Amino acid sequence: MSFNTYGHLFRVTTWGESHGPALGATVDGCPPGIPLEAAMLQHWLDRRKPGQSRYTTQRREADAVEILSGVYEGQTTGTPIQLMIRNTDQRSKDYSEIAQKFRPGHADITYWQKYGLRDPRGGGRSSARETAARVAAGGVAREVLAALMPGLKITGYMVQMGPHGIDRARFDRDEIGRNPFWVPDAQAAAQWAEYLDGLRKSGNSVGAVIEVAASGVPAGLGAPIYAKLDSELAAAMMTINAVKGVEIGAGMAAAALTGSENADEIRMGADGRPEYLSNHAGGVLGGISTGQEVVVRFAVKPTSSILDPRRTVTVNGDETDIITKGRHDPCVGIRAVPVGEAMMACVLLDQLLLHRAQVGEGPRGAIG
Repeated sequence: MSFNTYGHLFRVTTWGESHGPALGATVDGCPPGIPLEAAMLQHWLDRRKPGQSRYTTQRREADAVEILSGVYEGQTTGTPIQLMIRNTDQRSKDYSEIAQKFRPGHADITYWQKYGLRDPRGGGRSSARETAARVAAGGVAREVLAALMPGLKITGYMVQMGPHGIDRARFDRDEIGRNPFWVPDAQAAAQWAEYLDGLRKSGNSVGAVIEVAASGVPAGLGAPIYAKLDSELAAAMMTINAVKGVEIGAGMAAAALTGSENADEIRMGADGRPEYLSNHAGGVLGGISTGQEVVVRFAVKPTSSILDPRRTVTVNGDETDIITKGRHDPCVGIRAVPVGEAMMACVLLDQLLLHRAQVGEGPRGAIG
């Protein structure tokens, strides 16, 4: 299988399967001299790992990351960083009954049609377990960004579960870490808990919308055409398992606005820099960052592994029914929040390195 690598200068290659002995990432292009230890990455992996509440899969994985290369005496060397996460709680027998059947909504059938074989144990490479490697790589990107852009902050949170959205009038960033849904609305969190409990007990699932915002992004990252910051972000988020839609800023809602409503007006701020009066553009104009908060949202479909019988076919073309047993997330969007943050970090670092390679570190079109 090809195309397991993402990025231009900061390049991340993930490897491994859901039920193999381990999975991980090879990170290439990391600048030397960046302080890095496994504990720095583990903090982010602990936010994504399964089994932390009744609202996620009960697969018990420590997701302990090991750094095998690219770091010496607590600093990056500039050579490839090899990250490994061992799988310790596989239950491959849970998938023995579906080895000859295709699960509706899963990649089983398309993998079979493309390669003529597949790993039925948890979906192999198509499993959301692969995202643990992305979060580890994103942790590396965060440490580099902290050294090169210390004012940068990346925050992800859920803004919708199924048909239920947050009330932005109650938006509270401090609330994000206080509930199991990463939602900045305490009232919504309580309502969603009751809603998801009902779905979980019935063996069903639901989708979600996650928003990731990056503040402290300097103006000038990106390019006008084929390496637009927003197109790179959209591509990165679409590679996350189960993501079916991405939007930047106002996104699809921009189609309902007039030109006078959508255009973000500009004034000069007290610091002598341009100040935008709104952010419908999501911090990106013409593929280049404006200096505002960069905002991306992505929609995650419902987990396809449910207890309701579903109609399907076998590898021999026989029609049959299937029930997917095992341990699965009733709303995989919960654990997609730290994954979205990781992809934002990887994209921003990649774009920062590209920017410096082309124009250097100093500002170009100074205003005022």
